[in-house]
Amino acid sequence: MNFERLIVGSLETDCYILKAGKIGLIIDPGDEPEKIIKVVTGFEIKLILATHNHFDHINALKEVKKSTMSKAAIHPLDWTSEFDLKLEDGQQIEFGQERIKVIHTPGHTPGGCCFLVSDILFSGDTLFPGGPGNTLLPGGDEQAILSSIREKLLILPDKTKVYPGHGPSTTIGQERGLY
Repeated sequence: MNFERLIVGSLETDCYILKAGKIGLIIDPGDEPEKIIKVVTGFEIKLILATHNHFDHINALKEVKKSTMSKAAIHPLDWTSEFDLKLEDGQQIEFGQERIKVIHTPGHTPGGCCFLVSDILFSGDTLFPGGPGNTLLPGGDEQAILSSIREKLLILPDKTKVYPGHGPSTTIGQERGLY
């Protein structure tokens, strides 16, 4: 499996396109659907995953879903009508030779999730280099996000690469000392 990071929209959201042979999976189609669709042309998109339901992470969902004829999944606590499937904490999603583990990490939103593939974590707006995601928006909870990070993410190996919903990557090892 390999992946490509696309920066989309005015808030510079990281949309990730995972590829395994001729199949693909999209994480957080935040904006600029034409840009996302161009990158996935020629791939069979198996699924679209959303880390949470904020507009900057799902603004292109409707158009990308229609173009790729794929289903979209999100945690039920962040459910909106654009989604087809509900994610559960600990769920394993098969993707090529890999398994994607769903990690429910409430705090930025009640239904926020991270996705772990081998030693790569797509953390949405839960964990960034240098700190947690914003908890000042409706549904945010500072104690919940800190618990999510401590109890569910910092238990991962230090070498785990973290690709957040905005900005540069980090590792669990680099973030461990902050909590």
